[in-house]
Amino acid sequence: MQKTDVVVIGAGASGLMCAIEAGKRGRRVLVLDSARKPGKKILISGGGRCNFTNYSIEPENFISQNPHFCKSALSRFTQWDFLALIDQYNIPFHERSHGQLFCNESAKDILNMLLAECEVAQVAIQLNCTINKITQLSDNQFQLKTDKKIIQCQTIVIATGGLSIPKMGATAFGYQIANQFSINVQPVSAGLVPFTLQPSDKNNFSQLSGIAVPCVVSNERQTFAENILFTHRGLSGPVILQISSYWQVGERITVNFLPNKNVLLLLKEKRNKKIKILVKNILSDLLPKRLIEVLIDQKLLTVSIQDISNQQMSEIANNIEKWKIKPSGTEGYRTAEVTLGGVDCAAISSKTMESNTVSGLYFIGEVVDVTGWLGGYNFQWAWSSGWCAGQYV
Repeated sequence: MQKTDVVVIGAGASGLMCAIEAGKRGRRVLVLDSARKPGKKILISGGGRCNFTNYSIEPENFISQNPHFCKSALSRFTQWDFLALIDQYNIPFHERSHGQLFCNESAKDILNMLLAECEVAQVAIQLNCTINKITQLSDNQFQLKTDKKIIQCQTIVIATGGLSIPKMGATAFGYQIANQFSINVQPVSAGLVPFTLQPSDKNNFSQLSGIAVPCVVSNERQTFAENILFTHRGLSGPVILQISSYWQVGERITVNFLPNKNVLLLLKEKRNKKIKILVKNILSDLLPKRLIEVLIDQKLLTVSIQDISNQQMSEIANNIEKWKIKPSGTEGYRTAEVTLGGVDCAAISSKTMESNTVSGLYFIGEVVDVTGWLGGYNFQWAWSSGWCAGQYV
């Protein structure tokens, strides 16, 4: 039997941050994880450079059944607080589009910083550990039966993440613990995930695989501007990942491939110049030739701009600026960057992240029904929620 104050289940971003803060307060902290190495998702994020936060963090960048829930944590441990820690360890970083911050060298810099902080705070980390059973004892203690030993503690923090990227060890463990203690879990689904296409559309667009263009994608609830990427399986790229979190099955999305141009006006200006030029040559100066040939009827592409009617021009403009497509679905958790839904925010305290009904049980990070946009927002939620819980566990 091992006795400790706090057990954090999950050696990822939120779990390590919580453990560090609890350890700083003099709490005896043990982090458990079934993986052989800590921080596996930290290491693969951002193409190995870890998009660890964003210069602009607002509650509007997060999706939840309770849109106000994230405000408390995000305001008490901000992106500037995390950047102060980065600065303390002299980790070089750079900004990309939309305020996204990445390590210059490697995501290992972030993980090594967290592990160094754990060491300073005397946090113990037990890896390759399977938890078989959690029991709440009569004296407000918890008992964990693992494949290695029995552990008794005052507080348990669930920082197990969601279901995204199962090959990295993602499981439903956190939701199962919530259910065990009669804590509501909002329905979960894959977020920040590529779309798959209907068979007929896939046949038409598979030839575009590898093409990426800046565009604006929208549905009835949200609009994003970024690159779209055509793949062998469907649609991807930052703009598709973003809109996927707001997409509902059976819904169409609208794509504007030239958001900064008025295509109808441009075509009319070309016609007014009385120069004989094929429509496809005009459009190929604006978009990849292969894309144009799929979006626009071949009959319209191979005639001179002088021979095109206003109605035909409108048709061309609509196909470029208001292209509609209905995805057949998403690629699912296999490639999803996050999990939408999770432990119901109404069931936990926004100040402490503790369950409202089970004293000493906390939920942080992705397992909670708070999901950020692409761009460092999910890491910031991990840092913020972990830090907040660490002040109370």
